[in-house]
Amino acid sequence: MEYRKRIIDKYLDDITQVFNAVNIIGPKGCGKTTTAKQRVKSIIEFQDEEERENLLDIANNNPSFLLKREKPILFDEWQDAPKVWGVIRKDSDDNPEDTGSYYLTGSSSKDIDTPHTGTLRICTVRMNPMSLYEKGSSNGLVSLNDLFNNKEFEPCESNMTIDDIIEEICIGGWPKCLTVKNKDLQQMVAKVLYEQTYSKDISCIDGKKRNPEIAKEILRSYARNICTEARISKILQDVSNNFQVTTPTLYDYIEALEKLCIIEDIDAWCPAIRSKSNLMSPKKRNFVDPSIAVAAMGISKDYFYSDYKTLGFLFESLCIRDLKAYTASFDGKVSYYRDRYGLECDCVLHLNDGRYALIEFKLGQAQIDEGAKHLNKIEQLVKKYNLKETQCPLRLPDLKIVVTATKYAYKREDGVFVIPIGCIKD
Repeated sequence: MEYRKRIIDKYLDDITQVFNAVNIIGPKGCGKTTTAKQRVKSIIEFQDEEERENLLDIANNNPSFLLKREKPILFDEWQDAPKVWGVIRKDSDDNPEDTGSYYLTGSSSKDIDTPHTGTLRICTVRMNPMSLYEKGSSNGLVSLNDLFNNKEFEPCESNMTIDDIIEEICIGGWPKCLTVKNKDLQQMVAKVLYEQTYSKDISCIDGKKRNPEIAKEILRSYARNICTEARISKILQDVSNNFQVTTPTLYDYIEALEKLCIIEDIDAWCPAIRSKSNLMSPKKRNFVDPSIAVAAMGISKDYFYSDYKTLGFLFESLCIRDLKAYTASFDGKVSYYRDRYGLECDCVLHLNDGRYALIEFKLGQAQIDEGAKHLNKIEQLVKKYNLKETQCPLRLPDLKIVVTATKYAYKREDGVFVIPIGCIKD
């Protein structure tokens, strides 16, 4: 199968000109090893059963010998041979000019405590499941990068229908799905990943035995509360309906799921525009991919035709996944805004240079006006705040966007862009 170029490739091109080694992390099955293999000349796979015993013996007794190959070298499943980390770190110290020499990939189900951090030698890069554009589902007629750089915007149309979007939510951004020709079977990829997470990986991540049924119940609670500000007490209440679980235990399970790159909560944006109470805003609960929530709830695409509300939350999760991918090359960060007066913004997309976009996610045409009003109201609040706080003013939003599941992309008279998710790319 021909390699589909990933957006993170652009970032890897840059980072490998600075650091000697790159450690690519992310959830199982997101394409870490496949991407790394396109960029190297030598590959060492510690999971290769024919070579495994010999490779592990070398790695344990003379790990520097493994570096004597044509570079760049990929060490796949390097956690099985943790001494590799140390010799790469030392080689990076001895040969700082040899940037881009090593790639490390491995299962997110095993957390290794290395004796050295690798700071300024080994750069860790996060990789997530594929976006709609990477899968070929979005036509990519609207570039986020172009919007931020004020390039000319042309109205356009999405090729995706609401049925297509529902299908994408259920299937997810797992590269394995691209090899499954029967679309009805593609949802099995996320289902198996979900089952593997609570039954095995939750304990393998750090060697600490955890109850699979409790882990399953936590994932199901997350799914029911996806993209909402459910507090830990709400998750605890859900789980406690069937199990006796303490708050510290719940935090322990959630931390393990975060290490597995399955859970990806969304922080609140807290500029305190008109109330310091914003600083106490809880996180929004979310997965790395909405398909995990679908698997946890045990539903299929037909379910959403009778539950539009749940579809809206999962659509938001899909959009957040894609926005993270599209801004990965310029270190984009995602948060949300909600104040005690009820004013909200589904997403605040921050770039590393201080620019940011206010974004609302709306499934249908009828909701666009409401979303645009929220965005304009927040912009007006920032302007009002700056009239008083002239010494430390807040930056005005660089973009206001309503991301939709509709067909047409255009710019409103109030400056708000309306863009279907099926048109967006990096």
